[in-house]
Amino acid sequence: MKKVLLIEDDVTVRENTAELLELSGYEVVTAHNGKSGIEKAKKEVPEIIVCDIMMPEVDGYGVLQQLSKTPETANIPFIFLSAKTEHKDIRRGMDLGADDYLTKPFEEEDLLSALESRLAKVEILKSHNQKNGIATATAEGDLKSLDDLRELFRDFELQEFKKGETIYEKGKKSNFFYLVKRGVVKAHRMDNQGKELITELYKDDDFFGNHASDPQSSYEDYATAMEDSQLYAVSREEFHRILANNPRITLQLVEVLNHNLSELKKQLMDMAYGSVRKKTASTILLFAERIKKHPLKSIRISRADLAGVAGMAPESLIRTLSEFKKEGLIEIEGRNIKLLDPESLKNIR
Repeated sequence: MKKVLLIEDDVTVRENTAELLELSGYEVVTAHNGKSGIEKAKKEVPEIIVCDIMMPEVDGYGVLQQLSKTPETANIPFIFLSAKTEHKDIRRGMDLGADDYLTKPFEEEDLLSALESRLAKVEILKSHNQKNGIATATAEGDLKSLDDLRELFRDFELQEFKKGETIYEKGKKSNFFYLVKRGVVKAHRMDNQGKELITELYKDDDFFGNHASDPQSSYEDYATAMEDSQLYAVSREEFHRILANNPRITLQLVEVLNHNLSELKKQLMDMAYGSVRKKTASTILLFAERIKKHPLKSIRISRADLAGVAGMAPESLIRTLSEFKKEGLIEIEGRNIKLLDPESLKNIR
């Protein structure tokens, strides 16, 4: 019998939900506020936690943050149950590491389905890891390449983001390290004038996120999906356990991240000293390489994103694109840009 910890300050909701779960075959432990919930989670160590958000003493966000700091409770599946329905509230909960988010009033089937799927996922991962030796690999350091690391990531949670949706924000606590399954993600910052600077583009099979070992570290930039994207998300704690047991992988990953940093420095130098034409040409080629990998295929990209990478005003970029079009270097159809002469673009100074 699986043990569920239900943290809910509303007596009626707590009693009715507890009864529903007991009738469905779960052992239920209840707590009437966040503080009590934290204490019971550490004492009972349930298989899964269902928690309200708006509660006295410690709210649901605080409960999740506290439990994520304790090794015994950090990996317990956590489901928020709340009347807060705004997207920013849901995203905040997921950013903190919640596994699911149900809004009140909820259907009984939705709650049971959420519990069943999260518990099933835990069992599947355990079984899969044992069957394929993944637990042994991470414990004994048997991962030999970044491709092995990518395969391991595919056993973790797959998150989906719509085009334009924020994946994480600067200053927020770092909870996940990501692998792109499908799509394109931009990392970006804002300069002193409020202008966006895109510092990196991530495509299929790229890793990204804050890899700092400090548990209190925060993201240093923003990450946004440039198109509908699917990302494998590994918790910061699990990611560092993997790296600690696989130093060879750690070195390879550091090399990749250092290469990205070198590319960023080169980009900043081009922005500072390159001509408008060179900046524009380099940015188009960068997007073509990072998004499609084939220079002669069309890329669909907004003028604002192009300007953000190039570090110039959109008006200057648009004028330069028009020049390139007249010179037969590119073809423009709406938001699509097709490279007609990539070699000439590379040689622009």
